[in-house]
Amino acid sequence: MTDFKRISAEQAHTLREQGAVLVDIRDPQTFAGSHISGARHLDNHSLAGFIADTEPSQPVIVVCYHGNSSQNAAAYLASQGFTDVYSLDGGFEAWRGHYPNETEQG
Repeated sequence: MTDFKRISAEQAHTLREQGAVLVDIRDPQTFAGSHISGARHLDNHSLAGFIADTEPSQPVIVVCYHGNSSQNAAAYLASQGFTDVYSLDGGFEAWRGHYPNETEQG
């Protein structure tokens, strides 16, 4: 079953504090401009390595611009055996609205 959960920025913040991995699927230039502190950039080039190197039971939160594309990526990760996958509703924009001091550049 390819199941994931949609969560709010507040729920994602709590999960991150508990050790969830944040993956940002926005384009590299946008990610470099600003992203959630500690997030990993994930794209077609790094996807296979991420899947191979990440424990499938570790919570993973997928972030995009506004929370739409992340749902497809979260479903894909779930189909690859990840059992605790989340899509951030509202995406990076929602996070930045709630936690502007917890973003970084580079």
